[in-house]
Amino acid sequence: MAYGSLRDFMARLEKEGKLVRVKEPVSTDLEMTEIQTRLLAEGGPAVLFENPVNERGERSEMPVLVNLFGTVDRVAMGMNRKPEELREVGETLAFLRQPEPPEGIREAMGMLPVLKTVMNMRPKTVKSAPCQEVVLTGDAIDLDRLPIQTCWPGEPAPLITWPLVVTKGPGTDKTDDFNLGIYRMQKLGKNKTLMRWLKHRGGAQHHARWGKEKREPLPVAVVIGADPGTILAAVTPIPDTLSEYQFAGLLRGQKLELVDCTTVPLKVPASAEIILEGHVSLDDYGDEGPYGDHTGYYNSVESFPVFTISAITMREKPIYLSTFTGRPPDEPSVLGEALNELFIPLIQQQFPEITDFWLPPEGCSYRIAVISMKKAYPGHAKRVMMGAWSYLRQFMYTKFLIIVDDDINVRDWKDVMWAVSTRMDPVRDITTIENTPIDYLDFASPESGLGGKLCLDATNKMPPETHREWGQQIRMDQAVVEKIDGLWETLGLPGSGKPIWK
Repeated sequence: MAYGSLRDFMARLEKEGKLVRVKEPVSTDLEMTEIQTRLLAEGGPAVLFENPVNERGERSEMPVLVNLFGTVDRVAMGMNRKPEELREVGETLAFLRQPEPPEGIREAMGMLPVLKTVMNMRPKTVKSAPCQEVVLTGDAIDLDRLPIQTCWPGEPAPLITWPLVVTKGPGTDKTDDFNLGIYRMQKLGKNKTLMRWLKHRGGAQHHARWGKEKREPLPVAVVIGADPGTILAAVTPIPDTLSEYQFAGLLRGQKLELVDCTTVPLKVPASAEIILEGHVSLDDYGDEGPYGDHTGYYNSVESFPVFTISAITMREKPIYLSTFTGRPPDEPSVLGEALNELFIPLIQQQFPEITDFWLPPEGCSYRIAVISMKKAYPGHAKRVMMGAWSYLRQFMYTKFLIIVDDDINVRDWKDVMWAVSTRMDPVRDITTIENTPIDYLDFASPESGLGGKLCLDATNKMPPETHREWGQQIRMDQAVVEKIDGLWETLGLPGSGKPIWK
């Protein structure tokens, strides 16, 4: 089914027992985070806090929705798919990124449905929208009306954690088309926040290009509580030439309806819960943080531009969507686990020798990657290593790579550690690189935003990588395996009796 709004998705989750309502007053100050950590640890449901209160015990006028994408199953549901179907989305993305010429008329005809679907998913603009049922301007603008969460002790101010930030660059080419990004926003006052976007992200690039051509601040709209397809489009590695709005239509199975903002020249999802319209300054910056982050540590204080709100529009009874970031498991790590399946077809398109790719959730979404491959020649693992770090922008900050052969299950640490311990030399098979781009939140790096990378080549070695005779792996005779398969049920032994051999 297609979800026209966040509420449509919530209705399905509640019907299937995957969303629970809490009537007990719960504080946005720390208490919601503690509840979410316990739910995430056990694959718990999404939660709608119907009576949230702030740090002063004052009741909010709107409920708070948390843990929306707290399981891979719910991420897949948000894309109208099952978990095992997520890789199909990646295959579509790979095709859109770099379509290969068809080998014949039949293959060309097979491409037409995908191309037609994508073209038909261009968003359409409507004149009126639920997200503008209430319009606040001037002195009526007041972020205190929003139940903004304070996630961890010692943080300087409440933090908007699930904003879809809409920007548009100064030019007319595809890179300056509408961009959706999720950038946390520290509350500064009733009408101001900071906009924490990293330099390589789309919003920050629009901001930088805008500043080179114009002196007025960059128009920005912030969407809180969109339909799941639009939210997930904002975190998916789509091609730079494809708008997230268009890809959202593909995920939703229907065109996204947009409406013109009331005070800035941007368009936002018509069915959204809350919209913050305004401008990001080119000159006015403020210190952001420290805030608890996905590393499990507080990040250092950094300077980011100020966002000044010119209007708040919302539904008559809006729902405020929130989350937290912390040491995995958190919602971003679950999203990363689900999106891992989308990355595989993208990276296989460029490197077909890769058989699997895994971002362990405990690796803080992207800092560790394990890759299995069909090794064909000496040095082949190093080619894959270099490609993995450079092909997709998402892996620019991956610090550790482990490359293994295709007989190793990259999602099983026991298998991976066996390969590391038996197939690599600690000196010969480690590659280190200095002074590479690193997430500025990673305080383990020697310089902010600049640090090293390491790759472990745990593949079987071949001459001239080694001059020694390489060992032969133990494996039971296949005839014996098949004989024991047939005997197992008569032996009276516990367990499934499944053979261990691959």
